[in-house]
Amino acid sequence: MPIDFTNPVVGIAMVAIIIAMMTIVRILKEYERAVVFRLGRLSNVRGPGVVWLIPFWIERMQRVSLRTIVQDVTPQDIITKDNVSVNVNAVLTFRIQDAARAMIEVEDFGFAITQLAQTTLRSVLGRAELDELLAERDKLNLDLEDIIRKNSDAWGIHVIAMEIKHVDLPSEMQRAMAKQAEAERERRAKLTHATGELESATNLTEAATILSKNPISIQLRFLQALIEVSAEKNSTLIFPIPIDLLSPFLKRDELDA
Repeated sequence: MPIDFTNPVVGIAMVAIIIAMMTIVRILKEYERAVVFRLGRLSNVRGPGVVWLIPFWIERMQRVSLRTIVQDVTPQDIITKDNVSVNVNAVLTFRIQDAARAMIEVEDFGFAITQLAQTTLRSVLGRAELDELLAERDKLNLDLEDIIRKNSDAWGIHVIAMEIKHVDLPSEMQRAMAKQAEAERERRAKLTHATGELESATNLTEAATILSKNPISIQLRFLQALIEVSAEKNSTLIFPIPIDLLSPFLKRDELDA
């Protein structure tokens, strides 16, 4: 028997079937989960793939993505423990671990975790000095992660990382730090130069002590210096000859006489 589509009853039935099918079947991607509510109460978590629901809105679902979320934390104006005003921003990495709790325990988990990250950033960095903020970021990052993780676990959110991204210092502080770094480099250069001078003077003193014990060594060193200078210079040089070099000849002349 053919169906009379002009019949109002048939038309209403077709619309009802279409609406029922639209409210029954849902298709979820691999990284999605469906938090299903039945008459307003939590039923279960379903997916991925095809999800069947009781029609006519008896069951409703909320999609939740389980993918890792990387989110910038709004830059915060922070006054450090040593009263330096800095502007700090960070990166928060998290993912949904329990889809049901993320939908039930907090109204908007994305907004909530961001606000928690901002307040924690101000609290932790406000207890640190500027040198610690610049030199010990790894330690501060771990402190931030621990505090945020303890609060977000109840929401079914797993915090993977919370890292300080950039610290913006006032211009006058940058100039002061540049002067300090320059003064430190000059201090190290002078210390290195003074250490070299001390070692050189010590070595010369030891060499003079050794040579003074044997006069022949001084004469040999003098002759060696003459050879080195004559090899490097083409001009005529006049050196005074130590009397010690001539004394053996003078003694021989005295004996012959």
